Amino acid sequence: MLVTVENGRAIRVAGDPDHPVTKGFLCAKVNRYVERTYHDDRLTTPMRRIGPKGSGKFQAITWDAALDEIANRLGDIARSSDGPEAILPYSYAGTMGLVQGSSMDHRFFHLLGASKLDRTICAMAGTVGMRMTVGANVGADSEGVPDSDFVLLWGTNTLTANPHLWPFILQARARGAPIICIDPIRTRTAMQCDEWLPIRPGTDAALALGMMHVLFALGLEDRDYLERHTIGHESMRERAAEWTPARTAAVTGLSEEVITSLATRFGQAKAAFIRVNYGLQRHAGGGMAVRTIACLPAVTGHWRRAGGGVQLSTSANFQFNRAVLERADLGPRTRTINMIRLGDALTLPDAGVGGPPVKAMIVYNSNPAAVAPDRNAVLRGMAREDLFTVVLEHFQTDTADWADIVLPATTQLEHWDIHFAYGHHYVTLNRPAIAPVGEARPNSEIFRLLAARMGMTDPAMRDDDLTLIRQALASQSPKLEGVTFDALLEHGWTRLNVPTPFLPYAAGDFPTPSGKCEFFSERMEALGFDPLPTYIPPYESPERDPALVARYPLTLISSPAHTFLNSTFVNITSLRRQAHEPEVLLHPADAERRGISAGMMVTVRNDRGAFVAKARVEAGIREGVAWAPSIWWGKLADDGANANQTTSQRITDLGNGPVFYDNQVEVELR
Repeated sequence: MLVTVENGRAIRVAGDPDHPVTKGFLCAKVNRYVERTYHDDRLTTPMRRIGPKGSGKFQAITWDAALDEIANRLGDIARSSDGPEAILPYSYAGTMGLVQGSSMDHRFFHLLGASKLDRTICAMAGTVGMRMTVGANVGADSEGVPDSDFVLLWGTNTLTANPHLWPFILQARARGAPIICIDPIRTRTAMQCDEWLPIRPGTDAALALGMMHVLFALGLEDRDYLERHTIGHESMRERAAEWTPARTAAVTGLSEEVITSLATRFGQAKAAFIRVNYGLQRHAGGGMAVRTIACLPAVTGHWRRAGGGVQLSTSANFQFNRAVLERADLGPRTRTINMIRLGDALTLPDAGVGGPPVKAMIVYNSNPAAVAPDRNAVLRGMAREDLFTVVLEHFQTDTADWADIVLPATTQLEHWDIHFAYGHHYVTLNRPAIAPVGEARPNSEIFRLLAARMGMTDPAMRDDDLTLIRQALASQSPKLEGVTFDALLEHGWTRLNVPTPFLPYAAGDFPTPSGKCEFFSERMEALGFDPLPTYIPPYESPERDPALVARYPLTLISSPAHTFLNSTFVNITSLRRQAHEPEVLLHPADAERRGISAGMMVTVRNDRGAFVAKARVEAGIREGVAWAPSIWWGKLADDGANANQTTSQRITDLGNGPVFYDNQVEVELR
């Protein structure tokens, strides 16, 4: 991202035209980054709560007063009978960089002896699924996609979530590749594809197994690749034999003809590209679903060629020296609390969380009062008078309203950082383009100041941001060879030391224990799972809970709105205006049987909670599915609620991730 600055003020952001991926354009959200940076509601001074919790009433205070109060309160808790484990950090990817999100903060909490946070809210189910199959969350290279002859966008709204991939896909289409979208919703991406396959949510593994059935039955497998580079392929063939097109159709809701055609064309292709995204893993069997899909390119040998394979992420190629950055060695071993279970951790400390009750929470790079599942439980916990809450933020979010102390943090335009990527292979240096707005300070500096206030004398708490960047780059990984601070200073970005395009498994060499793609996984078996890919139905499904589905017959999907990045950008007026208001999309048949017409206000509810939305009625959604684009701040919705009033704290099969879309609801007139 390039920032144009005049007289010390940023006036424009743009994609770097020389960058092989951004190519001069940004997504609809980040295009508004200048508006966001100078927003009238930007936090510019520390604040202390003066009203009841949740009231959002604060008064400005000095940094010295804020740091003293935080240090005293945390020190008192650490010295109490509950001990420092009663202090919980809560963060994720609101600021996506290693310096501002995974360095001084970790060191501070390790030295303090605080509880650890299992950061699972986005990617872990699929990440572990990939690890168990191909060895790492490493897949096909976006820059090879133009050479693909068959593109399958599986559970991904590319134009919203990954727009920089789209030009590569269009190049593949120009060379004759069909573009097929598998999604319960006819998203803006599906509308631009050649085919839309409205699968039943949570049944992706079943479809992958059905495709393998057809591939083996028609002899479309790559026998040489299977023999050389996979383990358990004969067992996989037997498992796939169970998944006839008829059985697959009954589970997925797609026709036998569609399933057979999809698999046949996939098998006849020479370099089929599958892009999977995190949406399809947000149910009980999400990790297994990604694992099963990840087997497909090995069955057909598509890994051999540019444009072939599956991509969930490229992130595991960025092997920075995280151990030196985070310094887990600085403190004692402590309990770990899953961020998905925040509601339980704050309200039911013995319900699977263990250890002392959480008495303090420091939130940064996240907005849990909006984004965490089972929002009602989260808000009950944050309302506790004995919970001391500190929030580092750019704006007074839903979470900040519940804080005792709020600290103004810098944005990407105002601090140093270093970034990895999900969909390409370029390391990015984030240089500050402007001075911090008001009294805002980088997260890294805030934790350095807190450490000093609390008497932490370890030299690790004195490293400045440039030192941290150099430490991150001091890696033994050959993929980081040549990626130096000087090179990043000169160019802003540098490609990892991998070929272009990168073909990770063309000759096998999978980073698994066997060195092969593991259809049969001893590690899965040791964890108590089926060692072969299988279908795990959603928790809230006819297979597992027919009585619940009878009461709440609609599956709610609450993926981010096009102009929101989860809860980020929701308060930007121009972007919120484009999102209109909280809405829910229904199939005409589902709307008719409920007496709902487009434009009516409806309530979406289940036993966990409810929220109000305006009904949209269109055929571009699978019958039995409701879509509520999210994630609205509760304070910006008329009823003070959002879709997470209805989501649960259950976790996925692998990776302990969230099940946001494993969520049955009813929709009724308000």
